[in-house]
Amino acid sequence: MTLRIAELDAENLPAVIRIPPAVGEKAYVAPVLHSIAEAYVTPTAWPRVIFDDDVVVGFVMANWDEDNEIPEFRGGIWRLNVADEAKGRGVGRFAVEQVAAEARRRGYERITTMWEPASDGPEGFYLRLGFRKEGELFGEVVGVLDL
Repeated sequence: MTLRIAELDAENLPAVIRIPPAVGEKAYVAPVLHSIAEAYVTPTAWPRVIFDDDVVVGFVMANWDEDNEIPEFRGGIWRLNVADEAKGRGVGRFAVEQVAAEARRRGYERITTMWEPASDGPEGFYLRLGFRKEGELFGEVVGVLDL
């Protein structure tokens, strides 16, 4: 497996919007198309496509807004979607590592993400990668990863 991250563009757009949230994730993860629309109207959004060789296997969108009045929205992961056939192969971990690397390049000392508290939600995934729970915001758990 050769993972790489690339900017969202007209060429990879059709493949990336076909990545659906898995059945159990539908309540917790927004569809990629929703994220792309949000990125279009949010200049600080950082939408990226994850490839395994030349096959689209994931999507991650971060946000870089160091002046945001809400500290949890200053820098971190807004969305992470992995194609069903690529789950369990390290795609999600790779995406988080890429966001963390970009955050370091931008001078951030931490990144955040948020998830809905649920037994079948993404909490275990984020905690295994080193995020710690740091309160709640808008009914979701805030996860923080120190860089």
